[in-house]
Amino acid sequence: MGKDAATIPAVAQATPSKRLKPAAMTAHFEPAAELLSKAQRILQQLNELYPKPPIPLIHETSFQLLVAVMLSAQTTDKKVNEVTPALFAVAPDAAAMAGLEVSAIQTIIQPIGLAPTKAKNLSHMSKLLLERHEGQVPSSFEELEQLPGVGHKTASVVMAQAFGHDAFPVDTHIHRLAARWGLSSGKSVEQTEADLKALMPPETWRTLHLQIIYFGREHCPAKQHDSSSCPICSWAAAAAASSSTAAVKANGSKAPKRKRHAAITE
Repeated sequence: MGKDAATIPAVAQATPSKRLKPAAMTAHFEPAAELLSKAQRILQQLNELYPKPPIPLIHETSFQLLVAVMLSAQTTDKKVNEVTPALFAVAPDAAAMAGLEVSAIQTIIQPIGLAPTKAKNLSHMSKLLLERHEGQVPSSFEELEQLPGVGHKTASVVMAQAFGHDAFPVDTHIHRLAARWGLSSGKSVEQTEADLKALMPPETWRTLHLQIIYFGREHCPAKQHDSSSCPICSWAAAAAASSSTAAVKANGSKAPKRKRHAAITE
């Protein structure tokens, strides 16, 4: 987020057979006391920096939040916020969106990436809301993830921010920082989500998701990052590196090179 709003987790169309189950994921490790202590220190710093982080996407209803999150795939929230006022002026709810031609939706959202696919998804999603849910956004993971263009991360954002569910949306920004701080060694956002859930109290997840994204944008960029001046990396990243080095020495082997994570989308 930073000066410009950060991107809330991206979405893409998925087939039902590949969708994640809505059940809570189980961590693939038991956090040690030292790691729990580090997590609590990070949480305290983030609470001090961002006591009440706002949702960066402009919206007035759960439907509009869902639409905005779907539009945020592979673009910035700033760009999304530039097109949604015009879109919501003509399609503020599912009935109005379903009544628009796909070409009309695409024309409005053309300035953002993947406009043709997103327009089709918005149209189909809105029609399904009318057919299955009387035009209302469902408040369960299972029903949300059955909608076109809605994956687990997007469903998590809606469940957390629209319905107050203890969900922890993990996008590439959070995935990157969790690894940098030594909170997770997960190779996927799903593993990272499980690790962070094991470290952080459930009542913190909704806010923490936003806090980490804001922090990444303002203090912890992916490239050309000076960890020595970073409020968290200056101590957490160094500690993570030291732990990794110690483990390598104990095993008598060389540390494997860290692979750059490719952009992860749903």
